[in-house]
Amino acid sequence: FIVAVTACTTGIAHTYMAQEALQKVAAEMGVGIKVETNGASGVGNQLTAEDIRNAKAVIIAADKAVEMDRFDGKPLVNRPVADGIRKTEELINLALSGNAEVYRAANGA
Repeated sequence: FIVAVTACTTGIAHTYMAQEALQKVAAEMGVGIKVETNGASGVGNQLTAEDIRNAKAVIIAADKAVEMDRFDGKPLVNRPVADGIRKTEELINLALSGNAEVYRAANGA
């Protein structure tokens, strides 16, 4: 199980295109996923502390700032939103590979 956040600066098409791509490819790969969208209408499908705790890794596919401290201690892949659409399988494989860098919050949360 992994979690992801998708976001783009305008918060319209790319946010949701990346969400759909991640969900579709994860399903094809047999990987459970929950995707939070950070779009024009605000945050959708918000990740809970339990979602994050249960996740093996985190994918951020975003072109704008995302609340990151909540991912402290988790393997995290941080890429532009376009990679969430075009390099979806690569992102999921990297997140699950054990080679993703462990995120450390600036404030040491």
